[in-house]
Amino acid sequence: MRVAPLQAEEWDDDVVKALSVMVSPDRIERRDAGSALAVLARHPKLTRAFLRFNGYLLFASTLPPRLRELAILRVAHRRSCTYEWLHHVEMGGEVGLTADVIDGIQRGEATDPLDAAVLAAVDELEETSNVADATWAALAEHLDERQRMDLVFTVGSYGLLAMAFNTFGVVPEQEM
Repeated sequence: MRVAPLQAEEWDDDVVKALSVMVSPDRIERRDAGSALAVLARHPKLTRAFLRFNGYLLFASTLPPRLRELAILRVAHRRSCTYEWLHHVEMGGEVGLTADVIDGIQRGEATDPLDAAVLAAVDELEETSNVADATWAALAEHLDERQRMDLVFTVGSYGLLAMAFNTFGVVPEQEM
């Protein structure tokens, strides 16, 4: 682990303020805030700025939660980010992703046309930092402009998180 989680007893007002943009105060005060947040707590100013943006994507985005989780899981798989994968498999199940759909995400396959377009968009963004015209058109059959914009930012944000978690050595809580 390159960046160790900040222990709960080390959390000061700056850390609590940074995390409060996304996490309820009762969770902030506990030792079970999670290894990712505890690592991010090492840099409160950065964390506060990032969590505001990420909080929008997670809680206020125009992208339907099921599609958000589909995209995040594809990013996590492509980036080999175990932490992100495990957390979002659980979240994906909560918003309707079945075990079969999750298996398909790992292969980049989907039977639903919209799911297939989302997976293609993730792959294209990861490979070329762009979405092909045909994929954009397929997405436009189901998603409005704002939803497509939110999809691009979701892929980018969770790609960034995967890079950070992998680089910092963030491990799932069950491995700590």
